[in-house]
Amino acid sequence: MAADENELMSNSKEITYTARVEFGDCDPAGIVWFPNFFRWIDAASRHFFAECGVPRWEETARTLGVIGTPLVDTHTRFVKAASYGDTLQIAVRIAEWRDKSFVQTYRVLRGDELILECEEVRIFAAKREGGGIRAVPIPPTIRALCD
Repeated sequence: MAADENELMSNSKEITYTARVEFGDCDPAGIVWFPNFFRWIDAASRHFFAECGVPRWEETARTLGVIGTPLVDTHTRFVKAASYGDTLQIAVRIAEWRDKSFVQTYRVLRGDELILECEEVRIFAAKREGGGIRAVPIPPTIRALCD
């Protein structure tokens, strides 16, 4: 993929988030019900920023106007099933910075076994006057913490 002025490849940190699969996370067949992976991936995204030193979104809303990083696109490849009692490690990094968005990647592992891979595009969002949200340029202070 060729990078243009709005697309900057990243060498960001990789942070690991751990999720333990509970009985209620599974369907009647005993495998993780797929929406739970997205719940854990969303938690891993916020954990990534916290581990990099980015304050809670309530703080960035007050200081930078950034209320969070909502998802705008996702692609997931499921490789193996996970089940009750498994401990999953979710490796998270930012693969690409853009002007107002970024690409975050996830590898969900059970030990050395790949369970799934996911790529998301998220934006840095601010409240829009009159309601709703809008994408804003990525604050340099946040990017510096995550690289």
